[in-house]
Amino acid sequence: MAGSKGKTQTVRDMVLSLGLIMVAGLVMYLFIPHDDSPPETKAVDYRVELLTARRAASYPVAAPEGLPSTWKATSVRFRGDQFDAWHLGFHIPDGEYVQVEQSTQKRSTFVDEATQGASRTERTEQLGGRTWVRYSDGRYDALVLESKDGSTTVVAGTASWARLAQMAEALKTT
Repeated sequence: MAGSKGKTQTVRDMVLSLGLIMVAGLVMYLFIPHDDSPPETKAVDYRVELLTARRAASYPVAAPEGLPSTWKATSVRFRGDQFDAWHLGFHIPDGEYVQVEQSTQKRSTFVDEATQGASRTERTEQLGGRTWVRYSDGRYDALVLESKDGSTTVVAGTASWARLAQMAEALKTT
């Protein structure tokens, strides 16, 4: 009988230890502050990259002017070795995303990549004195400007058509 008493105490001690660990975990969860909110979007300053792109690109590089300060630039890059590809991404107040893409890459390939598979529609928009073509049904909806200088400008994202149009109207090349 002495052997069974030792096994019972061992099991009882394990159960007590597990209970103590669970109580300690609960206390830590309740009293240690934790923040479940999404992290604040960090804005990037794109002025240096914009100047570099405007000097190096074979077309007039576009960037927005006059957007509300609540539109936060979150990504920027210029790839001169990849068809002078310009990218500028923004997170906007309603949680959506808008990007400006420009390149001299073959238009059909570039638009497909920038919109992630959207298709050309018959609808156009007159924005800022230019005619933009709507693309939809991809991951992003988009407005596409086909320039005579061989470049293509795409304003795309998860945002509404009104927000995409707001970005397209804000684009300036100087």
